[in-house]
Amino acid sequence: MIIVTGGAGFIGSAIVAGLNARGLDDILIVDILGTDEKWKNLRNLRFADYVEADDFIGMLAAGEIDWPVEAVFHLGACSDTTEADCSYLVENNYSFSKILANWAKEKDIRFIYASSAATYGDGAKGFSDDENLFGELVPLNMYGYSKLMFDIWAKRTGLLDSMVGLRYFNVFGPNEYHKGKMRSFVVKAFEQIRDKGKVGLFKSYRPDYADGGQQRDFLYISDAVDMTLFFLDNPKLSGIYNLGTGKARNWNDLVKATFKAMARDVKIDYIDMPNELIDQYQYFTQADMSKIRKAGYDKEPISLEEAVEDYVKNYLLTGKYLG
Repeated sequence: MIIVTGGAGFIGSAIVAGLNARGLDDILIVDILGTDEKWKNLRNLRFADYVEADDFIGMLAAGEIDWPVEAVFHLGACSDTTEADCSYLVENNYSFSKILANWAKEKDIRFIYASSAATYGDGAKGFSDDENLFGELVPLNMYGYSKLMFDIWAKRTGLLDSMVGLRYFNVFGPNEYHKGKMRSFVVKAFEQIRDKGKVGLFKSYRPDYADGGQQRDFLYISDAVDMTLFFLDNPKLSGIYNLGTGKARNWNDLVKATFKAMARDVKIDYIDMPNELIDQYQYFTQADMSKIRKAGYDKEPISLEEAVEDYVKNYLLTGKYLG
């Protein structure tokens, strides 16, 4: 069996769909469905069972999980970068991760977990996934710090030598519909174009970046799944790895690709950034992909334009889900 925490979420459900495409369905999904529409991500998936996260923790504590488990994909977390309840983030993103990692180590189970590119903060220290640089990173928000806390703990305890942490950059694609304000800007741009015929992008507050010229490493969900499953296929690999394209693109490029996929004329308004974001805003992110390439992953990610076209035409315009 394979356990996927956060398996009803965006990346988690995409991983389950990827496993299904390989003919695998002996999967236990762990998540918190709550009151949003995340449950819709499950409808096209094949899996053996579903358990709420609180119940799963109880099962671990009681020793009730006694069946053979091949691997754990630990993707469940609070991913809201604006979450202000630090204790909540520590409990969900740090404490629960420690419990699960210790259990997997005790049972000799492959453990692959989601770290985050948010650990890199403003990028002043670069975007290298070298584990010796953990102490130099200064995340801009508590979400990023909660992820870095677990990375540091895993390294300090030696567990990182036998498991894999994945620093996902800006992943977008189908099955993110339930994420509200945390959805990718492709969805938000699609909705703005559909409803208003134009898109609002933040002005730049730095002279070295034009309005809309702020850059991100945008990774399509299909590539994120391929890269993640690479570590299931290569169980001897361990440590922290970046997952991105290695090629930063700007917001103007992203929006223009969305207009093109919708066959609409480009119209962009540059708007003021909220004051609370100005000091936390990242102007540039770009994954250093040398480590995963050296490990043997050689597939080239699809281009931003191809990814946006696929997302818009095959999912956003049709309402389809993965699976």
